Amino acid sequence: MPQSRPVITRFAPSPTGFLHIGGARTALFNWLFARHHGGTFLLRIEDTDRERSTQAAIDAIIEGMAWLGLEADAPPIFQFALRARHAEVARQLLTAGKAYHCYCTPEELEAMRETARAEGKPPIYNGMWRDRDPSEAPAGVPPVVRIKVPQAGDTVVDDQVLGKVSFSNMQLDDFVLLRSDGTPTYMLSVVVDDHDMNISHVIRGDDHFTNTARQLQIYHAMGWPEPVFAHLPMILGPDGAKLSKRHGALGVDAYRDMGYLPDAMRNYLLRLGWAHGDDEIISTEQAIAWFDLAGIGKSAARFDFAKLENLNGVYMREKAPDALLPELLKTLARLNGKEVDAAGRARLETALPGLKERATNLVELAKNAGFLFAQRPLEIEETAAKLLTPEARGRLKGLAVALADLNVWTTETIEACIREFAGANGMKLGQAAQPLRAALTGSTTSPGIFDVLFALGQKESVARIQDQSL
Repeated sequence: MPQSRPVITRFAPSPTGFLHIGGARTALFNWLFARHHGGTFLLRIEDTDRERSTQAAIDAIIEGMAWLGLEADAPPIFQFALRARHAEVARQLLTAGKAYHCYCTPEELEAMRETARAEGKPPIYNGMWRDRDPSEAPAGVPPVVRIKVPQAGDTVVDDQVLGKVSFSNMQLDDFVLLRSDGTPTYMLSVVVDDHDMNISHVIRGDDHFTNTARQLQIYHAMGWPEPVFAHLPMILGPDGAKLSKRHGALGVDAYRDMGYLPDAMRNYLLRLGWAHGDDEIISTEQAIAWFDLAGIGKSAARFDFAKLENLNGVYMREKAPDALLPELLKTLARLNGKEVDAAGRARLETALPGLKERATNLVELAKNAGFLFAQRPLEIEETAAKLLTPEARGRLKGLAVALADLNVWTTETIEACIREFAGANGMKLGQAAQPLRAALTGSTTSPGIFDVLFALGQKESVARIQDQSL
């Protein structure tokens, strides 16, 4: 798509709650589009709802974006701080005769709506103060300021996803720009901010689509150039119903705490409504190179936890252990309430290549690594305890002696020792390995038994085996 001006996109959340999945996807698409075109990505906090806006929500949005790697190219802009500028534009429209004062009471507005409904018409403002003489204004009633929307013709939204859609101007009422207390409305503030920030492309959810037809009235009245619009279809649950908490409508921080990797999360969000052929595993570099608005689908996307889990597992397996380790250490610290000590970290570094092959998220990986930090004597799971028969415990005693006598502690020497012990005692390898795993980890599942022994070290391994031997 040829660009007539520098690409500047924005993500503009309201800080009334967490950064949810839909918002995170919108931020990602804006970030990718700006990066693809060598442009600028901005963050605007739309905090004009003073009763519901909170600092905790602002922090959650900024932290969530940072975790996803979607840092803006400038400090956040706070909409409430710009309210004087928004009101100034409303006054300019009043002076130009493109807006007017309306003195309707709430009761009159409700009566209008009831009459319109009874007549089968849209329950919108009927323009009763549009052309009245200001001298008729009732005393002591603070007015609102409404824009004069053209009463004939159509307003066309030329959307990059949904195509050209026409709205009859008869269906667009003269909406409010300034409330009776002089504060600007969302509809006015968004347009003024997008203009003043030189936003070239407005990429947002399709729940704003009808707002766009109204917001264009302000652009036209002010003689401002329109941005390019692209409205993203909504995200549904896997059952096709509106996305709810049971589907995955959680804060981004919840996905972090569930152990998902940020690069896997970006990949998954990218594929929620955007495609590049049949590609599923898409790196950030590829996403920046490939992303365009033409790849956004018109249909609603469906959130699927199973797909996210599988995708995250791919990223876990492909990620280098040294790159995965810092994230795993944070997860362990959060779950255990304390940092991993130097000895535990050394064991973790040794075991991580094997551990990460068996996990699909960091929480699962942390739990699987729990045996590395367990205190003696280990708690033995019920299924593992069944493997520790009197006969098995007797063999463990001999294994402890054989392993204690090793002069060199490597996976190769460990494997040779156990195989030799099993052969000398008429056992298959599994007959030695299964009770050994139970004694070393307290569980029936773990990385390869030779890797477990190597990671724990000779002294700890022998001590754990002796704890369970007869």
